[in-house]
Amino acid sequence: MNFATQQLFAAFLTQLATNYNVGSVEKQFSVTPELEQRFQDKIVEKEDFLRKINVVGVEELAGKNVLGSANSPASGRTNTSDGNTERQPRNILGLEEWEYQLHKTNSDVYIEYATLDAWAKKIPNLGALYTAYVQQQIANDRVMIGWHGVEAAANTNIETYPLLQDVNKGWFQYMREKLAGNILTEGATAGEIRIGPGGDYENLDDAAHDLRQGIPTYLRNNLVVLVGEELIGTRTGTFYKKWGNTPSEKAGVDQALSLMGGMPWDSPSFIPDRTMIVTSYQNLSIYHQSGSWRRYLKDKPEKDRWEDFNSRNEGYVVEEPRAFAGMEFKDNNVKMPNAAGDGWE
Repeated sequence: MNFATQQLFAAFLTQLATNYNVGSVEKQFSVTPELEQRFQDKIVEKEDFLRKINVVGVEELAGKNVLGSANSPASGRTNTSDGNTERQPRNILGLEEWEYQLHKTNSDVYIEYATLDAWAKKIPNLGALYTAYVQQQIANDRVMIGWHGVEAAANTNIETYPLLQDVNKGWFQYMREKLAGNILTEGATAGEIRIGPGGDYENLDDAAHDLRQGIPTYLRNNLVVLVGEELIGTRTGTFYKKWGNTPSEKAGVDQALSLMGGMPWDSPSFIPDRTMIVTSYQNLSIYHQSGSWRRYLKDKPEKDRWEDFNSRNEGYVVEEPRAFAGMEFKDNNVKMPNAAGDGWE
């Protein structure tokens, strides 16, 4: 790292220490809850899906879900005219049934001197660019774990689990453990959910409508269909091939595709290619323990790089599992017609 870059990076470290109100960031320090919240907010801003769901600070490593939802209707009527009958309030929050568990999560990264030298030639505020990269990757990791995470291993292995399956338990795993009956694993054929003509569902609209029926009526507010790109590709391709030949037809197709099973739909980053979920954005949460963030930046000249160690406690929660219905994907459950049209793959 040349002298000019050293000066720029030293200024970044000094500013970072000032921001965190510590003497130096070159030793492990705890981030105050106020600054941690600002850092969390910056991470959320980096990923569209994180902005739609809940990212919540909690005090304890384990406990009852914070947000939840009404577990039954609240309205009714009681005739009290006999002088003995009393009105009976209902506990509609139902928080006692669902719990969360946080796990330590590390986000340890490094940046090579050569990269900093290259940045410094064109970008005076290289510290801000570096921070943005780190925040972006943490944001991406969070969403990836949310869809694919199945365990919180003591030692993770990114080569074996490139989708971070062993870093934490995500939303699907929460459902598998808390309310497995709301995760569809098969249709008429054992181990398979067939979507297409002659299958369990004729199309995605049919499948989305069926999943919706698995959610109690009083929990069907603000529902959205979350669906993988491979399934979406089959739907859009079919529509445009048949009816997208003129501007008016294309406009009609765009309108028809804006809903799925009568609900708005979304295909978030990193969602498995062949899955479908019906729930609400507000039903999905990431909890982080307030005050748990630790950070340490270290110069590593023997490897020509700076290292940045970050850790915090966090976990994934489906606030009301009964308002979540989805299709299993981890065993390649969802099948579609093959190219020849004579089987399923």
